[in-house]
Formats: sequence, C-alpha cells, structure tokens
Amino acid sequence: MVEILETVSRWAIPALLLTIPVYACFRGVPVYETFVEGAEEGFQTAVRIIPYLVGMFVAIGIFRASGAMALVSGMMQPLMSGLGVPAEVLPMAVMRPLSGSAALGLATELINHYGPDSFIGRLASTMQGSTDTTFFILTIYFGSVGVRQVRYALTVGLLADVTSLIASVYICNQLFR
Repeated sequence: MVEILETVSRWAIPALLLTIPVYACFRGVPVYETFVEGAEEGFQTAVRIIPYLVGMFVAIGIFRASGAMALVSGMMQPLMSGLGVPAEVLPMAVMRPLSGSAALGLATELINHYGPDSFIGRLASTMQGSTDTTFFILTIYFGSVGVRQVRYALTVGLLADVTSLIASVYICNQLFR
C-alpha cells in the first residue's frame, strides 16, 4: 500500500504539469501568452495583499512569542493523546490554520528530528498536506477582493481543518502503526 502511495505521489505533479498544457494546446488556448497574462495579474495581486500579509505575520509572531501557542497546545494535549496524536505534532496542528510556512517549519523540524519514515514524520507530512491555512486564506484572499463578512467561511474552514486533522490521524494510525 505504501509503495502505491509513493508511486502516485511521485508522478502526480509531473503528470499535472504535462497534462494541463497539452490539454490547453488541444483546445486551442495560447498556453504561453495565457501563462504570462496570469503571471502579470498574480504580480499585481501580490503587491495588493502585502499589507494583509504583514498584519498576519505580526499577529502570528505575537501569538508564538506570547506563549499562547504553547498554552493552547498544552490544553489540547489530553484530548489529542486520547485520539492517538503524539504530543510532538500538537504545535504544528495548532499553527497550521494560522500559517502554512510556520507549520511547514515545524513539520521540517519534526522530520529532521524523528525521520521522514517515522510515525511522527508521516503524520506531520499527512497533516501538512491535508489541512489548510484557514486564517491565511481568509486574510489574504478575502482581503484582496474586499470580502469582510467571513463568519461562515471561518466556521466551515475550521471545521474542515478539524476533520482533516482527525482523518490524518486515523489514516496514519491505520497505515503506519
């Protein structure tokens, strides 16, 4: 089973990178011109969202530096250990909805310390790939288009994160323990 997953994950991105331009060529889309046009729009969007990024990174820095992340992780630990989640991955689970790069840094630390083939490394990788950066999405994407009413999107995004976290733990416990 693991070999099949490794083979699929090894070929998924190259297959997508090949399939999309080939499909566009068959449909008559000018692939390079469309790519350049999209890159130009992406650059303008990147400049427009810089203030939102700065605000979010400052808030995350304050969250981590104040010890609030350690407090939240400590409060979640009894519940999560009952579900089979090692305490080592809790900071990453807390950080993932806030910042993808911070969560990636924590996952990298876990993989460097425990190894990529350890249960903790595999669980951190699965959580990194299956959960999303809900607050980042709300801040950047909603901010770039001027959406201010985010109540339902926040609720659904956090529910999806919790569901993905539980599914990651369940699947990793079934496959790798």
